[in-house]
Amino acid sequence: MFASPRLSAALRSLLIPMFAAAVFTACQSGALKTSKLPPVWQPDLGNGTYKNPVIDADYSDPDVVRVGDDYYLTSSSFTDIPGLPILHSRDLVNWTIIGHVFDHYPVAGFDRPQHGNGVWAPSIRYHNGLFYVYFGDPDNGIFMATAKNPAGPWSPLHLVTKSKGWIDTWPLWDDDGQAYLVNAYANW
Repeated sequence: MFASPRLSAALRSLLIPMFAAAVFTACQSGALKTSKLPPVWQPDLGNGTYKNPVIDADYSDPDVVRVGDDYYLTSSSFTDIPGLPILHSRDLVNWTIIGHVFDHYPVAGFDRPQHGNGVWAPSIRYHNGLFYVYFGDPDNGIFMATAKNPAGPWSPLHLVTKSKGWIDTWPLWDDDGQAYLVNAYANW
């Protein structure tokens, strides 16, 4: 505001000290108290126990896969972009966001907020050196993305099948190598 060419140098020289004096007086009188932010939620009590909720946020329909000593979680992101958060943990208590599966949803109309649409109940799996995320969009079909590293980069979303009502999708690889796709159906 003070750099505006409309204010003369004389006016700026009056306003700046007045503003500084007002702030100084407010600080001295206690009118401007520094507020302390609440502590960040910590479920790990540091003694081998924890308190619920383990994740104090909205991670609807979570799905977890274990690969070695690491756990990876994804959850519904509905119409939020970036979509499909990926979290990492070594103990199922302390979680860190390490990435997202996508930053663009390839369906028309998702450039504006919508309620209850988009990415529902994803699944994350690990098979033959690749991470897979599948999810159902009840209005558009089943999508999938893959990555060698769960932090990304992820492949672009691929429409596996165009369908209506298919949700809660997850892949299953049988011992003989045959792949299956399991899902529920939302009938409305």
